[in-house]
Parts: sequence; structure tokens; C-alpha cells
Amino acid sequence: MSFQVDGRLVAVDDDGSSLLEVLRDRLGVRSPKDGCAPQGQCGCCTVLVDGHPRVACVTPARRVAGRTVTTLDGLPEAERKAWADAFTAAGGSQCGFCTPGIIVRLAALRAAGGTDVDTALLAHLCRCTGWQGVKEAFARITGAGPAAPSPRPGPEAGRRRAFLEGGAAQDVGPAVALGRGGFADDTAPDDALVAVPAASGGWAVGETLTEARARAGKVQGRRTTIPLTHPLDVPPGDWAVTLRTTWVEPAYLEPDASWCAPGGEPASPLGNGGAFGGKLASVAPGVARRLADEYGRSVRVLLPREDVVRTGPKRPPVAAGVSVDGSGVIRVARTPGVAAAIARVAPGLVVEEVDVAGPPTSASVRAAGWAEAAVLLAALRGDAAVVSPSGGRSEAAIRDDGSVAVRVWCGEALDEVVLRSYCVGAAHMALGWVRSEGIAVGPDGVPHDLTIRSFGILRARDMPEVDVEIADRTGPATGVSDAVFAAVAAAAWRADGYRPAWPTRRAAIV
Repeated sequence: MSFQVDGRLVAVDDDGSSLLEVLRDRLGVRSPKDGCAPQGQCGCCTVLVDGHPRVACVTPARRVAGRTVTTLDGLPEAERKAWADAFTAAGGSQCGFCTPGIIVRLAALRAAGGTDVDTALLAHLCRCTGWQGVKEAFARITGAGPAAPSPRPGPEAGRRRAFLEGGAAQDVGPAVALGRGGFADDTAPDDALVAVPAASGGWAVGETLTEARARAGKVQGRRTTIPLTHPLDVPPGDWAVTLRTTWVEPAYLEPDASWCAPGGEPASPLGNGGAFGGKLASVAPGVARRLADEYGRSVRVLLPREDVVRTGPKRPPVAAGVSVDGSGVIRVARTPGVAAAIARVAPGLVVEEVDVAGPPTSASVRAAGWAEAAVLLAALRGDAAVVSPSGGRSEAAIRDDGSVAVRVWCGEALDEVVLRSYCVGAAHMALGWVRSEGIAVGPDGVPHDLTIRSFGILRARDMPEVDVEIADRTGPATGVSDAVFAAVAAAAWRADGYRPAWPTRRAAIV
């Protein structure tokens, strides 16, 4: 079977693989990313087939025989550079995992003379940026926004700000927007074996991802029809404010991945970003090391999206009541470290940890525990002002038109574009947390929502504009996006009338 890829004629065996598997595993084209394959729901693998955007993970390779496939790498060099510069200048890329597919989609939109970015982005998800920088990058390219990049400090300042906000090393620059951030599965040797979780337990290993998945015998993940539940009851008491939350997926776009050579050190699953704390205990590196030693060959370990949902840590659900004097009780799914996190911002709250049937939880997930406590105390005061345990401070408000105003106190800005991008991204996550996000979990504790679209992440067209004001730049640089996350959540809850259970608007949004 032969076809054109980025201007060259290629020939591959027709073994039933998807176009994405052929591009990444047979041809070494790593700019299309595997964020949900084979769900076809995140857009990270978008390529052009005869000039039209297609999601490569659900496109059988045999369907492109005799046709022309263009990946991000195949766009003209000047155009590719222009997109990368625009995304960097606008803060439209953080980890850079989703942006290759987004750029391909927007390049096709621009080539067709289209301007409806929100509709074009319906095929995509981005967890980092909150969409605003993506839209502004398109405006720069089409002449509706600033043509020249804004003045920026050196790249080290951006890296420092990104580390403060994300808690992990992250590069900043045009190469990142092009998907070259050093993700684990992009750096694996071409001849590495591939391992994925098997239906019977353990790991299925094959020469290719197609072969490994066939041996795994897994059934594709799905979106359930059962409703969300709130696993904890509010403690009895005469409370001024109450709140119940449900199971929430961190929803990082790059699934857990690692690879290792025999006797070597495994690649980190945190290739270019912190995954919002969701990968700190990932099994992928340890499995890669063990299998590499067992097989005497390099081994890639990949967790398909549904296995990330089944096994990855979630935000622990809470049920809380607070009195007018600030005292109260917060029940939380038993999670090591969560009680200490709550005590750091609300020492007057009694923490009751409860054993709940459900997926694993982690206090490492973004602001877990302390953000809920901060939001409850803000509700008592009737404001949306938060100081994080790290010292970052933020205030937020939801305007009458639905847009979001954010003020931050974070010391030296270092790189305002990176800082703003993280703040907008935190606002996006907070709005989703309060209004639309959650996964259904059965009585046995097993997640039922296994597709990335079922998490309730706000789409580009659902996301209001966010204005970020840096209120004070004095003093040492301090991470502030977690404080923004909690402050915007408090503002959204206030705007929604302090409804006692989250998400507050899921039926209207999802």
C-alpha cells in the first residue's frame, strides 16, 4: 500500500493499522500525537488527507492508499514557523502536546478562507491554555491581531515561570508549539517493543502498537449513560454553606508513557509539563524498566486513554458544611496528604476522611483539598479571593457578560506571556470543575466514563474571555495559577448562586 506523506512516496504493509499507527510507528513521523486513540475525540492526531483535516487515529491506513497526507511537518517551512511564532507570542501552547493537531486544523481553516475558529476547534481539546491563546494565535496569523511578537525576556525566564506554575521542567518556545517538547513516546527508539495493559491483567507486548493492542484483548472505552453521583453526604449540622463534589479526572492530554533500554533509566512520563500532578505516581517508568530487562530490548509502555481513566488518580470528592464563624466539617475520600493540605488554608475545619468505593485519588492533583476549603471560606465571606499555600494570591470575578476578571500577586512576572497563559488555563479548568466536569463511577467504584469527551472539559466555544491583571510584581517570583484556579472556582460558584452540588451546569454545557 503506497501513499504520499509530506511530499514523499511511502509504502507500508496493509495490516489493519490506523493511519496514526503507520505515521508514528512505521514512518517515524511523531508530530501527530496519540491523546485518546482510538477514540477520535481529542484532535491531537489531526493531519490533512488531500488537503482536508482528518483524525488519524480512527482513519484506517488503507483508506489513504494513493492519496496525499500532510502532517504539521509537511507544511511549508515559512508557514510552520509563522504558526509556531504566533502560538508562542500568544501563549497558545504550554506543554505542546495538542498544538500540532490544532495548527494543522487552523492552517486548513485559513487556507479555505474561514474564520470560525470555535467551530474548527470542536474537534480538539486543550487542557493547558484555556483556548484564549490559541484563538489569539489565529488572529495574529490572519492579521486580526498583532503581527509582530510582543517583546519577551530570554527563554530561561519563561522556563522559570512555567516551572513555578506547573511544578515540572518545561521548555518554552516555538519548537514546543510544533510538538517537539521531548515527550516520552516521541523519543523512543524505532525498534522498541510496545507494551500496553492487557484485559487479563499484566501487559501485552508486541513488535508494534497494533500487535500489542491485538494481544491485549481490550474493549474500547465508552461514555456511560448512568448519571454522575456524589459519593459523600454532607455532615450533619446547621451550616451556612454546604458543598458536594464528585469524581473529577485530571484530564491531561498526553497519556502516561515511558520507554527504557535494558539496564537503563526509563524516560519520564513528564516529558514537558506537570500533568497537573496526575502522573507523579505513574506506573509507566517502572514497567518499562522491568520489561526492558526481561526482554533484553528497549520497551515502550503506553497507557491507552481508558486505562488512564481506570487507573490514574482522581481529585478526591468532598462533602462539607461550614458555619458563619468559619468552623465546620469537610468530609473527603480517604487520600494520603489531603488533610494536611486542607489544614494549610483552613485550620478551623475538621477533616473526616472516609473510605469510598472508587478510583484512586491523590493529594498531588492540582490544589486538591485546599482549593475546596478556600472556596468554602470565600463563600462565607461572599468574595473570590484566595492565597495559596505557596504564597500566590489571586482575586477573581465573573462579569455580567460571563467573562472572567483575574488579578494576581505573584512577585516578579519573569515572562508575562507564560504567566498569563497559565492563569487563563487555570481559569478554564476552574470553570469546568465548578460547572461541567465529572466522571460517572459505579457502585463498585469502577469508572464508567472512559472517553475523553465524557469528562466535561469546556470546549473553545464554551470558554469566556479571561482578563488577567498583574496587580503587584515586587518580591520573589511565586507560583500563582493554583490560586487563580481556586479564586475563579469561588467566583463561578458565587455567580451560580452557591448551588450545593458541583458540577452546576453540566446538562447545559456537555
